[in-house]
Amino acid sequence: MHLPPWLAHALRAQRGPIPWNAVARGALSAGPLLLAAVLVEQTSVGVVAAIAAMLAGINDRPGSRRVAVKRIGVPALAGAVGMVVGTYAGESVGAVTLTVLLTLVGLVAGGISAVGPVASGAGTQLLVASAIGAGMPLPEEGWLRAVAYLGGACWLLGLRLVLPTPGALAGDFRFDGEREAVAGVYEAVADLLDAVGSENATARRVALTAALDHAQDALTGPRLRRYASSAAERRLHAQYAAALPLAEAATALAWGEEAVPGRASAGPRRLAAAVRENTHTGPLPAPNRSGAALRALDDALLRAAEAFDRGRGGDLHTRRLTARDLLRSVFGTGGREYGLRVALCFGTSVAVAQALHHSHWYGEHQHWYWLPATAVFLVKPDLGPLASRVLCRAAGTVLGALVFAGFALVLPRPEGLIALVAVSGALLPVATRHFAAQTAVVTVLVLALVMVGGEPQASVGRITETLLACAIVLIVGHLPMPGQRGGGVRARLAVAGGAAQAYLVHVLRETERPLPRGAEPAVRSTPTEDTRALRWTLRREAYRALAEARTAIAHAAAELPALARHSEGADEIVAVLERIVDTTTACAVHLDDSGRLTPEQAHRLTELLDELGRLDAGRGRVEVRLPGIPLAG
Repeated sequence: MHLPPWLAHALRAQRGPIPWNAVARGALSAGPLLLAAVLVEQTSVGVVAAIAAMLAGINDRPGSRRVAVKRIGVPALAGAVGMVVGTYAGESVGAVTLTVLLTLVGLVAGGISAVGPVASGAGTQLLVASAIGAGMPLPEEGWLRAVAYLGGACWLLGLRLVLPTPGALAGDFRFDGEREAVAGVYEAVADLLDAVGSENATARRVALTAALDHAQDALTGPRLRRYASSAAERRLHAQYAAALPLAEAATALAWGEEAVPGRASAGPRRLAAAVRENTHTGPLPAPNRSGAALRALDDALLRAAEAFDRGRGGDLHTRRLTARDLLRSVFGTGGREYGLRVALCFGTSVAVAQALHHSHWYGEHQHWYWLPATAVFLVKPDLGPLASRVLCRAAGTVLGALVFAGFALVLPRPEGLIALVAVSGALLPVATRHFAAQTAVVTVLVLALVMVGGEPQASVGRITETLLACAIVLIVGHLPMPGQRGGGVRARLAVAGGAAQAYLVHVLRETERPLPRGAEPAVRSTPTEDTRALRWTLRREAYRALAEARTAIAHAAAELPALARHSEGADEIVAVLERIVDTTTACAVHLDDSGRLTPEQAHRLTELLDELGRLDAGRGRVEVRLPGIPLAG
């Protein structure tokens, strides 16, 4: 029996080892902050700081310290802005004006969230903090609340930067995940080589893309200097850059289903071990140069060994998003649909909460902000399918509220509740593997904070408001909207198609060099290192865009049928785009080797582009055209 996609997604959980270092940071974040505030009789400030530390803990995912600075710091800044906006709006305007203002904030936050994961985290905290600032009864002024909020997030970020990690315990404090990420790329190359000619080759190529994305993210991020400042970091950058031609050759071998000697994967595995242990590569396997892709693999291995020995640094093959790119993401089809969906759900929840609050439905409780804050975590499409998140949120809230109700009967106040906050903070990094578990832990933590802040036990109210928020988001999220639905998927497909087109054009045209005097017109000179570097950058952008499109399509397909139907056929289009990029990679390797394409490669490209045109006929989601091809004579 096959479960519906939305239900199967709700039951799916991530797996992996327990991140004990993140557990330790969680235990030392919200709980100690709250304890310090209670000891100096500034409980309300401590509650705000603990909320910020909790939200920062949700963003404290595996990765390097540099990634953590951006992943935790940028959303925290947005949350501080939201706290100021919400506080002064809540104090200065009436219910109707406040609803309109927060709806506009939702529109802005939703559009920004379409840019990427960090921007989505910033949009989430902007909305949550603005709701808390407008509704939480605190004596502090808005600027002081913002400082407390920022201080709580910075406390967790400081723990992330200072506390030792497994990499530091191994004797290299400067790196936290970077070395393992780069080694993972070489392991993924070896796995792909082992899978050439088998049914697992496509899955291994996807895993290689994920490994390259992870390593690229781990090595990039905020830095005081433009370039790597230490010899060890320059060496690691060089090792990452040396993996790119290996990945290119392995992809070409997988595309051609060429026979690969069993020892071919031994070289990348030895390089992976050298990265992990920070040692020399040692002897590499004897070369096999029977074909263009095998010759490219052998050349890439030799260049990698040289790069490992020199360690002079290397290009990470990334390009910064321009202001035009950001504006296109925010105001494009995906950003407009995202912003409108978030604004309607957030604004409706604020309106309902205000109506209930002013009709005294809450009684003595002053937490109307729970309703819109809950809606924020449900409505964001990049975080998962709507129906799945609603189901998990409802189940997690009920479980968390019941657990807290039991603890509230026996724990001493406030010390027992502060300990419960610390335990919940420690559990949060593990609970993030499933949204229902995360919701249960967050519910316990928030209810404990509310009681420490002086309010009575509110488990029943929390369950009621969560169920109401779930109903609002389900109804509003499925309402007809202006324009064509599925804008997020269409936007990702358009980006992926544009990246594939840029890569294809560069390989078939831009890498052509002036011919030596007397050379045959069909033969092309070897591309320069700068040309190859740009090619690898474009290839990385194409594969990353395709992976992001795959994720968006998977989320859209797991929605209820009313929303899922708008993305039908998108998975077939992205599969063809992936085969086009794979074929382009094989063409690049062959052009480097012989200066010309085989008729089979040209025919395959033409076939794939024709198939793409048939799949996308009349929809206008992607456009990839074939430039002139230098065929073999």
